[in-house]
Amino acid sequence: MDAMAGQKPIVVWALNISVVLLVLLWLFPTLGLFVSSFRTGDQITASGWWSAMFPAEQTLQIRAADPDDNRVDLGNGVFAVEGNIFGEEAFAGEISGWSTSSRRLGENAPGDTFDMGDGESFTLNADGTYVWQGNDDQISGRAQRVFIDATTPPDFTLDNYNFVLFDEDNSEGMAKAFFNTLTVVIPATIIPILIAAFAAYALAWMDFPGRALLIAAVVGLLVVPLQLALIPLLSLHNAIGIGKGYLGVWLAHTGFGLPLAIYLLRNYMVGLPRDIIENAKVDGATDFQIFTKIILPLSFPALASFAIFQFLWTWNDLLVALVFLIDASGQTTVMTKQIVELLGTRGGDWEILATSAFVSIAVPLLVFFAMQKYLVRGLLAGSVK
Repeated sequence: MDAMAGQKPIVVWALNISVVLLVLLWLFPTLGLFVSSFRTGDQITASGWWSAMFPAEQTLQIRAADPDDNRVDLGNGVFAVEGNIFGEEAFAGEISGWSTSSRRLGENAPGDTFDMGDGESFTLNADGTYVWQGNDDQISGRAQRVFIDATTPPDFTLDNYNFVLFDEDNSEGMAKAFFNTLTVVIPATIIPILIAAFAAYALAWMDFPGRALLIAAVVGLLVVPLQLALIPLLSLHNAIGIGKGYLGVWLAHTGFGLPLAIYLLRNYMVGLPRDIIENAKVDGATDFQIFTKIILPLSFPALASFAIFQFLWTWNDLLVALVFLIDASGQTTVMTKQIVELLGTRGGDWEILATSAFVSIAVPLLVFFAMQKYLVRGLLAGSVK
């Protein structure tokens, strides 16, 4: 007994450390998505999100002004193009080196004049001003490309969110998919809760033949994989004329969520004090009045717990949406499907992917933190007396 008592603190410490590690395991990716969604693609490529608050070293690839439109004749067959390599916008960083070739990055210091051969030269100063000088053939055609090694200060932008959510010309935006997802999720969360609440009350407090068999059937349905029912259920939807649409996906989510909802709510309701219900019946209350005025208010933790699970499941669902909702027109595309498409079309645009991903998890995070105090109470429903 003394040995077991001595080991208990070790077990507690191990449990606490495990919980902290799990929290960090989920926190870091979420924080990384959030920070990356406010950064540009060049910044994401140059440094990790954890260094976003510090100056970053990166190589900028910029072209000088078009020589055909901006060159100046200096006489004796010499032409020059002058200006600021960063354009009209002021550069807040610091140039540490530059080159005209990607193979020799940083070979020149700011203010140096690089001899490009045959009398052609290029000078880049620390403030970004430059002089590109040469003969008629050299200072013509395509503009000279310059590779600049620079240290840039932390910079955050809302352009990613503007492009993803509010740009009307962006056919891959998340705004329509966001509202399509809400159209799926809200009814798919409310409908099973309404049905399951009535069923759970009947299984918990009403005596009728076959009640035990129904409870056993509900428990058995908990272990049936939804993949087993996808194709038969889709065939049934097509046969009765609802096909692929919002009604079909609502009914599918309702059917797949009902067993857990009934089981969870029934276990909670059966643990409520019997005296309250019996006193209500003595006072002449009907079953419907008892259900609406006593059971539902007392069962709010269990209802909230299931609502969280159902909301998160339907919000993050891709499989059921692909089978029962998505069509070739793309008018009913949900956020999970939109992100999958972005992975194919914008696999290198990390800033767009990070912003879209964070938009997709922002609402579940808000729902979870708003109702998380009811989550544990609902999960423990019926586990103890």
